[in-house]
Amino acid sequence: QVQLVESGGGLVQAGWSLRLSCAASGSILSFETMGWHRQAPVKQRELVAVVSSGGSTNYADSVLGRFTISRDNAKNTVSMQMNSLEPEDTAVYFCKAEQKQYYRGVYSYTRPYWGQGTQVTISS
Repeated sequence: QVQLVESGGGLVQAGWSLRLSCAASGSILSFETMGWHRQAPVKQRELVAVVSSGGSTNYADSVLGRFTISRDNAKNTVSMQMNSLEPEDTAVYFCKAEQKQYYRGVYSYTRPYWGQGTQVTISS
């Protein structure tokens, strides 16, 4: 069973930086994509940033230019550097990994794994 553990959340002032990390219990080489989602109070969970196994990245428009996602296959971690934080970035941040599942050698479906989340609070 894959486990994802986030760390690095906290309370900082607007304009400051935080770095989130997500450690997987095993090798992340089998994960098609890894990324970060966030959920603010009374809002739906939304994609923040994602990195593929090949290293390509995608970001939400609201964080483009401020957040940078990276993946370290040797350390089985995915991290996200968050700069110029804004009060609107306040949310619980979740690490997500997606792994293709095969049945008798044929692709069956993509299974998602989620971490427990880490709180990020930005004060104005």
